[in-house]
Amino acid sequence: MSAGLPGTTTARVAAAYARIDEVDRPEVWITLRPQSELTSEATELDRRVAEGAVLPLAGLLLAVKDNVDVAGLPTTAACPEFAYPATETATAVARLVAAGALVLGKTNLDQFATGLVGTRSPYGAVRNALHPELISGGSSSGSAAAVALGIADLAIGTDTAGSGRVPAALHGIVGIKASLGVIPAHGVVPACADYDAVTVFAADLDLAVTAAKIMAGPDSRDPRSRVWPADVRLAASSTPRVAIPRPDDLAPLSDPYRVAFTETVAGLRDQGVEVHEIDISPLLDAARLLYDGAIVAERYAAVGEFVDKGAAGLDPTVAGIISAAKNLDAHAFVADLDTLAETRATALLAGYDGLLLPTTTEHPSIAEVTADPLTINRRLGTYTNFCNLLDLAAVAVPGAPTADGLPFGVMVVVPAFADQLAVDLAARLTGTESPLLVETGVPLAVFGAHLRGQPLYWQLEQLGARFAGEITTSDAYRLTALDTTPPKPGLVRHGDGLGAPIRGELFLVSPGGLGRFLAELPPPMALTSIELSDGRSVVGFACSYDAAVAATDITGHGGWTAYLRD
Repeated sequence: MSAGLPGTTTARVAAAYARIDEVDRPEVWITLRPQSELTSEATELDRRVAEGAVLPLAGLLLAVKDNVDVAGLPTTAACPEFAYPATETATAVARLVAAGALVLGKTNLDQFATGLVGTRSPYGAVRNALHPELISGGSSSGSAAAVALGIADLAIGTDTAGSGRVPAALHGIVGIKASLGVIPAHGVVPACADYDAVTVFAADLDLAVTAAKIMAGPDSRDPRSRVWPADVRLAASSTPRVAIPRPDDLAPLSDPYRVAFTETVAGLRDQGVEVHEIDISPLLDAARLLYDGAIVAERYAAVGEFVDKGAAGLDPTVAGIISAAKNLDAHAFVADLDTLAETRATALLAGYDGLLLPTTTEHPSIAEVTADPLTINRRLGTYTNFCNLLDLAAVAVPGAPTADGLPFGVMVVVPAFADQLAVDLAARLTGTESPLLVETGVPLAVFGAHLRGQPLYWQLEQLGARFAGEITTSDAYRLTALDTTPPKPGLVRHGDGLGAPIRGELFLVSPGGLGRFLAELPPPMALTSIELSDGRSVVGFACSYDAAVAATDITGHGGWTAYLRD
């Protein structure tokens, strides 16, 4: 299901519960809300929409991982004895609900969000939605399965080691793990508080991005929440440069996954994307610190005292991991932090729009994980564990399918706050238009050398500016050809009806980028308010009146590119 489908929200609720009965996957849910409650909420939602309420997620059904609070429902973190009644809804969920989403219930997970397999829960191992004998992936197992089974439109997960990405890959859906802190973690049971991220699953990129955009924004109750920086990049390059691992770094992949990754990369190359192999071994080394280093002490800090009490519902594998972190030395923790700082300083991704990785290494069966719960789990996090440790963002999408028909997933990994670049590249991988995640851009109108294909367009690309469409000014402007290097036009306002509509292009530029642009602007150019033919006023290029008077008037051509052609 997705926004805009016909029918009332009450009908959509009825369809969801019918689907729940049809698939018969009780292990997906820890708490499922009564249908009557959702029907009542749906009726009220339909009334609000009919009265004109603008709700971008109106009628969409939401599943929430059960380490994330929803007021009125218990939060268990997949441990019955840990359960508490939530009195407040987590910030991220509350924002989705305010936008019109309805919460179906709380989904199963690897206990205390510790694991990538989806089997570490006293509420049952979550079977893969497409192949029940295989794992769903964890820890956000139930959330991903709820979307893949066609029950929920959206699902909330969390991601410390890859839990918002591995389940997406194993179900053929989309998972977004934004930069740390962009989506507040208030109301989330911590796993490793410094490295936890609230994530979203959806069947398609557009809906996933819409939800992530709604959830994003600082919250004073989360001391780790962050805002988009003033110089945030708003677009990938028009001819992107993408890094991929060397063949040696792909050794952990199963044979079917290696072939599928090769085919996925070939598809990007066919689109004209530059692809370059790099050595990602520093990233893979950093990944091991999450569980095999002293960083795991953060898991003990989160729930260690509870685990030490030995509750009957504790998963033995999870309890063992958390308890073993109790006596780690502080100096070892500091040494690991220093290692991570040194790895971040290598600027491995400098010069690239993103790093394309297989999301995980293989798709094991539930029986295989039961027989070897630690080794397989560790392998599944090979390409995901380092992301949050190194303050990277990632968007996980389906890649080329494997020869045996199983889903294969890839992810675009980018530095912190370069999330929009990851979305843009993910859109190329999925063959869709790229939706806008970061909405902090300032509209900038250009009319000459900064147009696409013109000599100074590279300056806009360098700032991460995003093309927002073709525009036309009001009839108050005249255009002249200035004697500059490179050649450029000068736009000057003469008054309503004293000029002609002039064609140009609109871009979105970050506030910091616009300031940098202005600081480096050579005379006689200036930035001023430009009136468009549709009545909007935007910042745009103009020139001084004296320079325009001394130049050749080319208004009759209607635009710079037309003048160059003529």
